[in-house]
Amino acid sequence: MDCRDVEGLLDAYQDRELEPAISTSVRDHVNTCAACHQRLANVESIGRMIRHAPYYPAPDGLRARLTQARTRSTSASHLLAWAAAVVLIASVTGSMWFVRSSARAARTLDPVDAVAQEVVSSHVRALMGEHLFDVRSTDQHTVKPWFLGKLDFSPPVNDLAQAGFPLTGGRLDYVAGRPVAALVYMRGQHTINLFVWPEASDAIRSSDAQAIRGFHVRHWTDGSMSYWAVSDVNDADLDQFVHALQP
Repeated sequence: MDCRDVEGLLDAYQDRELEPAISTSVRDHVNTCAACHQRLANVESIGRMIRHAPYYPAPDGLRARLTQARTRSTSASHLLAWAAAVVLIASVTGSMWFVRSSARAARTLDPVDAVAQEVVSSHVRALMGEHLFDVRSTDQHTVKPWFLGKLDFSPPVNDLAQAGFPLTGGRLDYVAGRPVAALVYMRGQHTINLFVWPEASDAIRSSDAQAIRGFHVRHWTDGSMSYWAVSDVNDADLDQFVHALQP
């Protein structure tokens, strides 16, 4: 997670609205980045100023004038109530149309974008639910055989320790309507989940880069397998990870 990602999450972080895994990533970044630490301090300072802003009650004279004005406008308020009702009906009708339109748009979400959302959710669930591993090992010759009989394909398993991304294990996961292999790598204290399943197309696709909910995502195929890498490491590290996996 870099400064650009963190800057857009500071308000939600301050209000404790982030998912625990994302909140932890923001906290870790802020603790090591002087610029973002100052940005967070500014956000907290503004919050304190708002909470401690003085309250000034209305003077008695102003209260009396408002009461008189409200009494004189009683008849007019009935007309305004009817107008408000008309506006409300129009608003509800428009909202229903918007919801239906949004639902149709969600159903027609680009398939690749939909899978990207799924792999990020699976990554977060694994970190939050403490079910990151079904088999925990740094030996690719232990991890790869573990999947035999559990999937209808044999996922490639590579040890990338020399490239700075040691293998730490794997698990079964469920993405895009099917069981998939999830291989777990580390970069320092950061977890990288690599989701793998057979690719229906024979085309070779270069890596697609996305950022979703504070996580970086890479997707590519090699003609027989589809790969999705998800992590909160910075873009450069994740690109290096992908390069180490690609022939």
